[in-house]
Amino acid sequence: MQKTELLRRDQDHLIHPLHNRQLHREGHVWVKGEGAELIDADGERYLDMLAGLWNVVAGHGRTELSEVASQQMSDLAYCSGYAGSSNLPAIELAERLAGMTYPSINRFFFTSGGGEATDSTIKTARYFWKLRGQPEKTKVIARQWGYHGVTLAAMSATGISSYWPMFEPRVPGFFHIAAPDSYRYRAPAGISPGLAAADELEQAILREGADSIAMFIAEPIQGAGGVLIPPDDYFPRIREICDRHKVLLVADEVITGFGRTGKMFALDHWGIQPDMIQFAKAITSGYFPFGGIGVNDEIAETLDSDQAVWMHAYTYSAHPVGCAVALRNLDIIEQEDFPRQASEKGDDLLQKLTTALADHPHVGDVRGKGLMCAVEFVRDKSTKEEFDAAEQVGGRIHAAAQQRGLFSRLRGDVFLLAPPIVISTGQLDRVVEALSDSVHEVLD
Repeated sequence: MQKTELLRRDQDHLIHPLHNRQLHREGHVWVKGEGAELIDADGERYLDMLAGLWNVVAGHGRTELSEVASQQMSDLAYCSGYAGSSNLPAIELAERLAGMTYPSINRFFFTSGGGEATDSTIKTARYFWKLRGQPEKTKVIARQWGYHGVTLAAMSATGISSYWPMFEPRVPGFFHIAAPDSYRYRAPAGISPGLAAADELEQAILREGADSIAMFIAEPIQGAGGVLIPPDDYFPRIREICDRHKVLLVADEVITGFGRTGKMFALDHWGIQPDMIQFAKAITSGYFPFGGIGVNDEIAETLDSDQAVWMHAYTYSAHPVGCAVALRNLDIIEQEDFPRQASEKGDDLLQKLTTALADHPHVGDVRGKGLMCAVEFVRDKSTKEEFDAAEQVGGRIHAAAQQRGLFSRLRGDVFLLAPPIVISTGQLDRVVEALSDSVHEVLD
């Protein structure tokens, strides 16, 4: 069936995430995936340059994952994960994660995705402080351009303001500080940008009162906000500030977890550990909706000390099929050494993108860590002045890239690149050539 007819039926009956009817008129209808490629209903092939939505790290068409899902569905398709009920894949997955994540984190709660994980860390932080005799510690500090999901509480933590107006008022008690954007952050004279950006957290804590702040949530590398990579001195100072003011540090590793940045978990780049971690996406490579949070031993022991029932629950928490798929996917991640692959392929991609594009007068920044890269387009390279949004520079480059077989996403005029980790070197060369040609077509 032709794509035009499928899109007509789609528009008659579907409402999409980030719904816009006009935008969707020229959309794709995907029918198959193979490795790092997606195939649409017209038979056209595209390199999947955002790995779905940052999640399909193992690539499309992994029969190992479909087979384990089928077997688990035959054995036990579903059971409740509420207290008094468990299942073997959930137990095994929690044990496995305890050996993979940060050493202080050994207890896990499972969700259906990243937004639910954000709500879970917020509620866990508030409950923890109540049990510790500080019920007034409820506020959450996040960062501009941070993305933590779009449930009402998660959206209130998300620092991308375009998500807010349609659904105001936001949940009270959420505050945002500047992102440690190595390209755009301006530090006062005499202090490094990393330390200056981190010190904005301390200023916010002091302004609101440390006795009111429950947690600080941060992506180690901000993904949807434009692949914003912090200076190396940023997170060590953040850890010091959280410790000094007794604020829980939550690492949102929904995008960065399980090898994407060249480490299994991204805060290892800077040698610190969070108090809580949230994850999703890559844990099942997108083959099953799944996520979760991990808490450190102090938080777990505090929760265990209370005789009351913890009134937080999801129907699909610890879903046996999701847990089984996650376990098999973790085998792939470890056996094929995704952190090493992401590091080596990411270095190669970044070097080639830099060679091809960094001298272009409208390419302001080419950046990346592991297989998370971005190219930022600007009107004036010397001043970093942005293009007027009405010019739709990013969208035009994205359209030109699709004509050359690349499919990805943007943040304004920032082109995002985070392919499946199994992408080949030859495919990465095609990416660089196609994106470079697209930039020259639109901006020369």
